[in-house]
Amino acid sequence: KMGFISDALNRIQPSATIAATQKARDLKALGRDVISLAAGEPDFDTPDNIKEAAIKAIREGKTKYTAVDGIPELKQAICAKFKRENNLDYGPQQAFVAPGGKPIIFNAMIATLNPGDEVIIPAPYWVSYPDIVLLAGGTPVSIETRLEDGFKLQPEALEKAITEKTKWVIFNSPSNPSGAAYTAAELKKLTDVLMKHPHVWILSDDMYEHLTYDGFKFATPAEVEPGLYERTLTMNGVSKAYAMTGWRIGYCAGPESLIKAMTKVQSQSTSNPTSISQYAAVEALNGPQDFIPERAKVFKERRDLVVSMLNQAKGIKCPTPEGAFYVYPSCEGCIGKTTTDGKVIETDEDFAMALIEAEGISVVHGAAFGLSPFFRISYATSTEELTDACERIQRFCASLR
Repeated sequence: KMGFISDALNRIQPSATIAATQKARDLKALGRDVISLAAGEPDFDTPDNIKEAAIKAIREGKTKYTAVDGIPELKQAICAKFKRENNLDYGPQQAFVAPGGKPIIFNAMIATLNPGDEVIIPAPYWVSYPDIVLLAGGTPVSIETRLEDGFKLQPEALEKAITEKTKWVIFNSPSNPSGAAYTAAELKKLTDVLMKHPHVWILSDDMYEHLTYDGFKFATPAEVEPGLYERTLTMNGVSKAYAMTGWRIGYCAGPESLIKAMTKVQSQSTSNPTSISQYAAVEALNGPQDFIPERAKVFKERRDLVVSMLNQAKGIKCPTPEGAFYVYPSCEGCIGKTTTDGKVIETDEDFAMALIEAEGISVVHGAAFGLSPFFRISYATSTEELTDACERIQRFCASLR
C-alpha cells in the first residue's frame, strides 16, 4: 500500500462487477470467444421518444448548469411518478436528482454518517453498498440471508442486528444480485421491526421496481408503513426500466432536511447531473410506459431459460427469482472438485476464474456480494447468447472431477 493513499480508500475494493466486465472486454480484445454475463445492464436500447427529447434539449441549447439537485420539470415528474406508482406524496423540495444511483447512496451516507455509525445491509448485497458506507466513515453490518428463504431478510435477523449505533438499513427489492423481491406482507414484517426502533433510517433502493415476474406486485417500505415516511429515503432511477444506464440519472425523495444535506454534498462534489440527461429523464417518467411490461415479458422468458438450464448443470442449484435480471445460483456442489488442468476449486472466486479460463464465460463470484459459495449471472442478453453460455457452464461443470 502506498503511504500516499488515504486510509479511507485503502478500506475499500474496486467494484467487482466492473472488474469482471472489464476482464471479459480484455479477453475479447485478445480474440477470445467470451460471453460476459457480469454487467447489470439491459441489452435493450433507450426508447426513441427519450432519445428525441434529449436531441431536442441539445438543439434548444439546454446545455448549461442546472440547479445542483435537478431541474424543476424533473422534480415534478419524480413526484408524479411516486404518487402514481407508489402512493407516496412528495413535494418538489423533497425530490433530488443525482448523476446515477450510486451518488444518491454516496450523498446520503456522507451527509449522515459519523465514525462508529452502523449501516445494516442484507447479504447478498449490491457490491457498492458496504464500500460506500466505509468511504463515508461508517461501519457496514452484513446480515446473511439463506437460499432456503429465497435470499430474503427475516424479521428476527433484522431485530437482532439493530443496535443503538444503527443509523440506516439499506433495503433493495427486487435485489441485485439475487433477484429476490418482497411482497407487501413480507415487507410489513420488516417495517414492524423498524417501527420499534425510531432512531433507524431506511434507504430503499427500488431500482428494479419495474422488472418483476409472474404477476408479482411491487411495494416499497414507506408505502407499506406510512409511519416510516419521515425516516425513509426512497430511491430509483432510469437506468434499468428505461435502458438508460449510460445516461447517469438516479433520483430519490425523502425528508426535506436530509435532501438539503445531500444537496450540500452534491454542491461540493459532482454539482448538477447532466442537463441533457435530465430532460431525457423527464420524457422517460412522463412519456409512454407501455414498452416496460413488454420488455419484462422478454426478461421473464430469459429467466426461465437460465434457471432451467443451470439446474441441469452438475453441482449447481439455482432458485427462481421474483424480479430484476439476475440469478444467484449456488456452486456448492462444485467446491472441492478439480478442473481438467488440475486446479482445485476451493471458493466461488476459483469457480468464476476457472469458468472464464475454460469456457470464456464471465460471471461475478458470490464473495463480492457478501455471500458464498454462489455466483451472479445477469440474463440481460440475447436468448441465443444465454443458451450458448448455459451450455458452456453445463459442459464446464460436467468436466470437473
